[in-house]
Amino acid sequence: MQKTINLLKSESELKIIEDELDIYLEIPHLAYAEVKKKYGGKALLFTNVVDKRNDKKFEEPVLMNVFGSYRRCELLFGRTIESVADEITKLLHMKPPVGFLNKISMAGELFALKNIFPKKLKTEGACQEIKYLNEKINLYDLPVLTTWEQDGGPFITMGQVYTQSLDGEMVNLGMYRLQVYDKDHLGMHWQIHKDSSHFFDQYQSSGKKMPVSIAIGGNPLYTWCATAPLPYGVNELLMYGLITKTPARLVKSLTNPLYIPEDVDYVIEGWVDTSELKIEGPFGDHTGYYTLEEPYPVMQVSAITMKKERTFLATVVGKPPLEDKYMGWATGKIFFPLLKTTVPDLLDYHMPENAGFHNLILAKMQPHYKGHAKQFMHAFWGAGQMSFVKHAIFVDENAPKLENYENFATYVLDRFTPKSMFISEGILDALDHSSPETLVGGKLGIDATAAHKIEGPKLLGDEELFKKVKKLIPDAVNLHQFMTRTKNPITVISVNKTKNAREYFDALAKLKDNLRIVVFVDDDKNDVLNSYMLVWRVTNNMDAQRDVFVSELMVGVDGTNKNELDGFEREWPDDVDCTLSVVESLKERGIWDLDEKIYKDLQL
Repeated sequence: MQKTINLLKSESELKIIEDELDIYLEIPHLAYAEVKKKYGGKALLFTNVVDKRNDKKFEEPVLMNVFGSYRRCELLFGRTIESVADEITKLLHMKPPVGFLNKISMAGELFALKNIFPKKLKTEGACQEIKYLNEKINLYDLPVLTTWEQDGGPFITMGQVYTQSLDGEMVNLGMYRLQVYDKDHLGMHWQIHKDSSHFFDQYQSSGKKMPVSIAIGGNPLYTWCATAPLPYGVNELLMYGLITKTPARLVKSLTNPLYIPEDVDYVIEGWVDTSELKIEGPFGDHTGYYTLEEPYPVMQVSAITMKKERTFLATVVGKPPLEDKYMGWATGKIFFPLLKTTVPDLLDYHMPENAGFHNLILAKMQPHYKGHAKQFMHAFWGAGQMSFVKHAIFVDENAPKLENYENFATYVLDRFTPKSMFISEGILDALDHSSPETLVGGKLGIDATAAHKIEGPKLLGDEELFKKVKKLIPDAVNLHQFMTRTKNPITVISVNKTKNAREYFDALAKLKDNLRIVVFVDDDKNDVLNSYMLVWRVTNNMDAQRDVFVSELMVGVDGTNKNELDGFEREWPDDVDCTLSVVESLKERGIWDLDEKIYKDLQL
């Protein structure tokens, strides 16, 4: 971690903040503002960290936004992201050598692979220089942040969670948020599809407690590896070895059988009683909403160890863009070769960060026959973490670059008809709040690989169109048309909702010659001119089976918050918003420097 700090300093990628700042809201709010800046801002090192509520000052600094730019990602990887992807591609396509020279070459390549395997040491590590056991265990001695006002408590947000299968044959490194309940208990927010949850089931069936060790810090690549979407049973630390060409050096935890990297800054060891669940949350998450309270496993801490010279690594989540934008960019590029083994005709894919990644994927493919794109949709919805994607848009090889949203949207809208849509049902991420039931909901695929002969509407100006809409929908408050040069303009209508959106859509039948795609949003907290945040809001709020309406050439989408008008029985969570008093206090002290326009545009 100190090497990382020195690297970031030397590359002018680090801002050191010496002002006294609180782990409750202040530090997270500043990190949240920093990552919203152009190019992701700087990494932040907070050197004067306090807990005002408990009158405590911490020895260690807090480091945040370390991955928060494309440049910093490559600095931390020590190489280009593309070079890692190329190496994985080469491994996947390795063939038996022909001829003596090829055999010699492959022998060298295979010999180099020995360095990807973690190495277990028989000694203790630097991470165990200081040991706290029994009554000396106190999680509140760590500068764990409380990020948002409605959070259920402090949460560790950059924890590397090490677990193993019941028989010890498989190990896993994952990243899950970890709620601090008290001085020696943590909540384990591992969702049902995670490897740790599968291991938990094994221990639970056998009536045994499950060992867990949580590391914080060390080489930031350990943290990235914890997010890597590798197949079940594959040790994520293999990626560390592949990237760095050196094996991860592991030491045994003091009070359980798990091994952790010897140079991490902190280790929290413990055991999960598989017969006990406890309410975890709420927590302002990367969806930009609070995730609801749910029962999750609890870890009893049996030891805390740490370096003498240590740094506490953390991140902040909420509305996009966030640090995970850049971590996700690296992950997408690196694991593209693995995804192609499932869908070989895939040419490229991109997950826009303002759709929260799983809420929308754009994919370019080589279609070979009618229905090929729909086959791709099924493959995506059945492939590992891709199975949690809610909405997918597929284009052919002639489409523009996926990251060029303006041209991409034009290409799709000029060939879209309601028949282009494919609506299904499948598993959803546990963080999704919009489906009628947890974990299962609607999926929307759009096949834009084939062009359809379509006529555009008779366009009206926003003002004239709004007058006509207002007569049909008195609840309408504002209106704006996007992409009017295409055959399928998108009309966003904000409403003070008193009816189900389907009724609003049906009322617009008289304007079928002037409308193509209509999106409804609540007037409260939405700006009909702000496309970036509208994509965030609508992809979060819609369930395709319930919220997509079709009438001849018109398509309606309900992006409003759901309630009893929609037959919605689950609790609808609040937006993640900054605490205004904290922002004002930071401004008065001259610490907050985010441009007011960014603050407003990103709806902080």
